[in-house]
Amino acid sequence: MKEISGINHVGIRVSDLEKARRFYEQLGFEFIIGPVGPEPVAIMEHPSGVNINLILNADSGVTDNILMDVPERHPGYTHMALDVTDIEAIEASIKNLGIEITEGPVTLPDGGVMLFIRDQDRNVIEFHQNPQL
Repeated sequence: MKEISGINHVGIRVSDLEKARRFYEQLGFEFIIGPVGPEPVAIMEHPSGVNINLILNADSGVTDNILMDVPERHPGYTHMALDVTDIEAIEASIKNLGIEITEGPVTLPDGGVMLFIRDQDRNVIEFHQNPQL
């Protein structure tokens, strides 16, 4: 469909708005509104234009990410990947914030570099630096 012009937002299921808000604010996201709607949802946006919807209905007793932490491979979205301009600066910032890097940095054959973290509900976030051309 040629009419698709981009991604509007990423929906992330979380168990606690305040914990999620604090986590994503550390990454530079700003709180816009919420909770709103029947789910309910809170909206945050990064100055880069990346918009996330925090879906506030996750079971707080769940400790595993069903898509990433169990042997069975269930269908679904596994992570969001954020483009970054300086992966080394991101790595230093993540470490400074006391957030665990769960994988990486990994250098790809084309020269791209990625690293992964988890949010407070074990949702996966990738930081991806495209290859230097």
